[in-house]
Parts: sequence; structure tokens; C-alpha cells
Amino acid sequence: MNQPEQALAEFAATLRADQVPAHARRVVSRMVMAVCGTGFAGAQEDGVQALRTLLLQAGGTPQATTLVYGDRLPAHAAAQFNATMCRALDYCDAMAPGPHFGAALFPAALAAAELAGTGAAGPCSGADFMAALAAGAEIGARLNLSEAQYNGFDPTGLPVVFAATAAASRVLRLDTAQMRNALALAFNRCGGSFQSHVDGSLGVRIVQGWVAEAGVQCAQMARLGITGPANFLAGHYGYAHLYGRGTLDLGHVVGGLGQEWRLPRIVFKKYPSCGVTQGVTELALGLVADLGLQADGAAARAVRSAEVRLPPYAHRLVGHAFRLGPNPRVDAQFSAAYCVANALVRRSSRLEHFAPALVQDPAVHAVMARVTVLADPALDARGHTAVDLRVTTADGQVHARQLDIAPGFPGADLTDAQHLARFNDCLAYAPRPPAPEKKTQLLATLEHLADLPDARHLVPCLTGA
Repeated sequence: MNQPEQALAEFAATLRADQVPAHARRVVSRMVMAVCGTGFAGAQEDGVQALRTLLLQAGGTPQATTLVYGDRLPAHAAAQFNATMCRALDYCDAMAPGPHFGAALFPAALAAAELAGTGAAGPCSGADFMAALAAGAEIGARLNLSEAQYNGFDPTGLPVVFAATAAASRVLRLDTAQMRNALALAFNRCGGSFQSHVDGSLGVRIVQGWVAEAGVQCAQMARLGITGPANFLAGHYGYAHLYGRGTLDLGHVVGGLGQEWRLPRIVFKKYPSCGVTQGVTELALGLVADLGLQADGAAARAVRSAEVRLPPYAHRLVGHAFRLGPNPRVDAQFSAAYCVANALVRRSSRLEHFAPALVQDPAVHAVMARVTVLADPALDARGHTAVDLRVTTADGQVHARQLDIAPGFPGADLTDAQHLARFNDCLAYAPRPPAPEKKTQLLATLEHLADLPDARHLVPCLTGA
């Protein structure tokens, strides 16, 4: 067997769209749809305009386009901005136990496609673009770690940098040797901490931008002959040691590469909050329906208390006491108590419910004060998204619900109608949504992504009104 580094490089450099099975291509298309929607919706979220100002002030060769706004920036800067904006609402795709792939993968590949189209590489076809996204997502999925291995690292900051780099490099047509160096350089850009999430900081979305930026830069550097550590996976101080903590099986990482696809493990959230709050939100909404609560303050009167039990990993991320800090949306997205109270009070969970003004709603806080969130190690045996919910109503009755697989996770996949509902929720929330005819054009283009003669045809669908 080839070295694991060589196996990944050969796979990413040579994969063709017709080698990607239909179910994997479908996941990639849904990933792009999700990211495009969240990009429009996140255009004016906290930190986005500040980053835009910073990047425009820095300037540079206009190589690629910012989504929504249509600014022209260096390719790496456009990728950084677009990825930050696409992650701003935390409603993009993800994978247990936490990496967000599409919000870095797609911006890096699209920036590279614009760069390629004006250079010696030539236009990137839709088929090659699909192959690049699939290769990047698959490599990222294979380098995804366990909860114990991450142990506080932001998962987006580790495997996703390889995914973005592989995709950008494939679009720029790097050969296998160059691809290996690009991935090796990406290894040196791994980083990020879950403390950004716990503290409710904008660092969550900024890490996403850095990952996409690194993907484009590593591809450009490798194309110019800059080398990285050859043994970036298996070396003494490689990925398996540093981040896999000596327990990552590299044989499993590359085993069945190109035959057994792991990117279908990508998750599409049904609700616009952290992945480990999806299950408890689903349970709370089910209880609302069963009890017939109305969105008029009835929950505040009807609910005496609520208890949420989560696996310890999830509890460390979203189980802390709710604190209203300078970034209320992030505070709410990463609070199981808020997600439960919001569902009980408002009978739904939509992007608008995580806007700062609504996060501070006294009616939600009144119910949230009655929600207790506990860590329960016994739930580990039931899975990453396992959750138990017990609600005691004013009449003393106890209503218990439990769920092992949250909606949108493998085994509880969203329907086509639910994917479209997600997309429509994003555009309904977007400060600068596309015109109806452009929305129709975008959906049609995404449905036939691999048939585009030039991937740059996506850009007009994603800019302007």
C-alpha cells in the first residue's frame, strides 16, 4: 500500500466526477445548496462587515468575487470572507462530532475556479468542480477524529483545512506531487479551539474563514514549488500523533479510498443552532405539538420545569449556564437551555429566533430559567446526538421524551422538501436576498452542477439582487 500521504494526494489529484457515486454527488449538491443559502443569510451578521472592510482596505490583485456583495479580492481573501459569511449563522452542513466542511470547501473551490479561469490552468468545468468538492469532502471525512481525539480542538480547524486545500488544489489542476505538498502545508495550518464556542465569540466563524483562506494559499504555494513535510500524517510529529493522539489508524483513513465513501456522513441541520442541540429542539417541538401549546406565552404558564440530559461531550459545548455576552446569536446557538425554551415559547426554531433582539426576549428567559441541563455519561452508548428531555407541567404531570439520532444526521436524513425549507428560511432571513428569477436560476444551476461548462457560471447567481 502507498504511504497514506501519497494515497490521499493521488486520490485528490486524479478523481473524476464519473468516479463519484450518485449518492455522494447528491450530498455534495446539497452541501453547496446549504452553503449558498447560509451565505446570503449571513451577509450582515456580526463581524462580517468588519472583515469585509479589513479585506477591502488590504486590497490586492482582484482575482475572485465575494458572495452577495460582488467585491473583487485576491483569491485567498475572497475565500476567507465568503467562508466567514457562510458560517456566520452556524446553519451550514457539518459532521459529527463537529467539523463544518461546506462553508470552507465551497468558498475555497469557487475562489480557485475564478483564479484558474484567468490563468494558465484554464476554466474549471462543472464536472471538475464536482470532483474537487467530492475529493475535498471525502478527505476531510476520513481525517475526521473522535470526540476524545479532538478533546477541545475545534474540529473545523483540523480536517477541514485538508478538505479546502484538496478542493482548491484539484480545481487548479495540481499534479500528485504538488497535491501532496499542498496537503502537507495545510497540516501546518491546523488549529482552533472549542473555547470560541463556549465563550460565545465570533472566533467560531473566523476560524471557518481562516481554513478556507489556508486552502487557497496552500494550493497556490504548492503550485509554485513550495514544499511541506512529506510525512505529515504518519511522521513522528505528524497528524496521527499530534491530533490523533497516537490512536488514529491511518490504515483505516486510506482504506477503501475511492470505493467506500464516507462523505455521506455529512449532516444537514434541521434547525439553525449547534448540531448537538438538534435533538433536544426536535423533542421540545414534539412536546409542544403533543401538549397543544400556543405561541402566546402559554409555555411560560404551562411549564414548571424541564430537564435535559446530554452526553458529556455535548454538555461541555452547549450545557453551560446561559450567559448573554457581546454576541447573543452565538450564545443562543450554543445553549441547549435557550434552544429548549425557544422551542417551547415560539413553537418553532428559525433563523430569526437567534437574532440578538429575540435572544433577549423575557418570555424565553422566563422559561429558560426553569431548564436544567445535565451531563449523563450513560448517553455515550446511544450516540453523539443522544438526548433525554423531561418536562414537568404546571399540573404536575411529567412528560419524558428521548432521541438517539437527531434530524439531519445519517439515519435520520432530511427530505428534499426539508432541504428546500432550510434554503427558503435562509433567503427569507437574508438582508440582501436574490431576486426571484435569480433564486430560480441558482436552484436549477445547483441541481445540474456537474453539467456546467464553467464553474464560474455560479458567481452571477450568488451576487447582487
